[in-house]
Amino acid sequence: MIRRFVVLLTFAFACILAIAQDRVVVKDSEKTLDTQWNGKHVAYLGDSMTDPNTSVTTYWYWQYLKELLNIDYSVYAVSGYQWSDIYRMAEKVYAEKKDSIHAVFIWAGTNDYNNNLPIGDFFTEEIKQTNHNGKFVNRKHRTFILSDSTFCGRINKVLSFLKEHYPTKQIVILTPIHRGYAKFGAQNIQPSEDFANGQGLYLDAYIDALKKAGSYWSVPVIDLYSISGLYPVADSFTPYFTNEKTDRLHPNAKGHYRLAKTIQYQLLTLPSEY
Repeated sequence: MIRRFVVLLTFAFACILAIAQDRVVVKDSEKTLDTQWNGKHVAYLGDSMTDPNTSVTTYWYWQYLKELLNIDYSVYAVSGYQWSDIYRMAEKVYAEKKDSIHAVFIWAGTNDYNNNLPIGDFFTEEIKQTNHNGKFVNRKHRTFILSDSTFCGRINKVLSFLKEHYPTKQIVILTPIHRGYAKFGAQNIQPSEDFANGQGLYLDAYIDALKKAGSYWSVPVIDLYSISGLYPVADSFTPYFTNEKTDRLHPNAKGHYRLAKTIQYQLLTLPSEY
């Protein structure tokens, strides 16, 4: 009995030590606590890059941001979720939190790409009559497409809902990061981003759509794809990811630290609410 207890205690200590080694210790000199984000409450919406109920990392970017900026958090994220699921998350946030949050961050899109979702269009166009300087004229007119069948339509649905329900809150889009090879099982093998998806589209096409959405809806976009520096296609970046052989999709705690640092300095340029 004592021997078993010692074995379990040793195992537990080893696990704690592994976690401690994996997690980056945030130094006081890195913290920017006296800012507009101090004590604010952010709702994080997303997929496995944000979902705490996965084992891909021992420490998450939103936990680092709590240390770096003192941002409180409510996490609404499920592994595998796409932008169509983000809409239901947004509804849940509003139902549960109402105005108690100060900002909404959305990190999604990599699963839409991997599931071969068509990009689609943001608008339909038609000729409509309008009054210009007291004279009725015919002009082209565009209307947002709100649809689950395309990437642009899904984004429109989410941002339309959030703009309607949270006009005074900061809404931020985080783009997906670069994708390396991953094998989660015989029926779940995901090629690296060097390969186009079933639509013949590369990941950057979905990144570009998210950037356009930020422009159309006046939503800040933190382009982690471009500015995080994480590039899992290269072997030299495997220390930032969960597993060199089987999972170059998900950052580990070291990778999440790098993401958090990138997000930290982008947030310093944005108000937390209006």
